[in-house]
Amino acid sequence: MSVKSDQSGEASAQDPAAIKRIQDRMPAEEMITDMAELFKILGDPTRAKILFALEKEELCVGDIAGLLGMSQSAISHQLRSLKQNRLLRARRDGKQVFYTLHDQHVSQLIDAAIEHILEMWG
Repeated sequence: MSVKSDQSGEASAQDPAAIKRIQDRMPAEEMITDMAELFKILGDPTRAKILFALEKEELCVGDIAGLLGMSQSAISHQLRSLKQNRLLRARRDGKQVFYTLHDQHVSQLIDAAIEHILEMWG
């Protein structure tokens, strides 16, 4: 498919059938917005490190803070954001709260991102 400009300078599609096929399968605007928000959450290096660590093992706030060399308060703030976006689950054991990835989809996102980066690095 190619795009050309009409007299007004606006782009016009060369393959209207392709456009229609994609439009018919395009998710609702709300879903696209939620997807973009998910990528924003994943786009923070600290949150990415937390997710990577929790993919390997269930951890408490103190362990994550020690691993990343950050305060427990800073880690708690990041965990709250990840949990609100359903990327993490929390489990209480006495006074300790342990965190793990919400489900296999989160693990697949992490794995796909790492695989993509490794391919880019060649």
